[in-house]
Amino acid sequence: MKNEPWVSLEEIAMHLGVSKDTVHRWIRRRGMPAHKVGRLWKFQVSEVNTWVRTGRAENSE
Repeated sequence: MKNEPWVSLEEIAMHLGVSKDTVHRWIRRRGMPAHKVGRLWKFQVSEVNTWVRTGRAENSE
């Protein structure tokens, strides 16, 4: 099985069609799956897609 690549905050924001500020807010307030590597946030698209499908991103501020 091929390992899924990690993507940056900018890439996940573009994938979701939201701003980087929204991604930061979702990490803090809604438990968006994100992994801190040094000072950088990294994401796996499959984890984020599952999180979105469960409705966790709805009713965001």
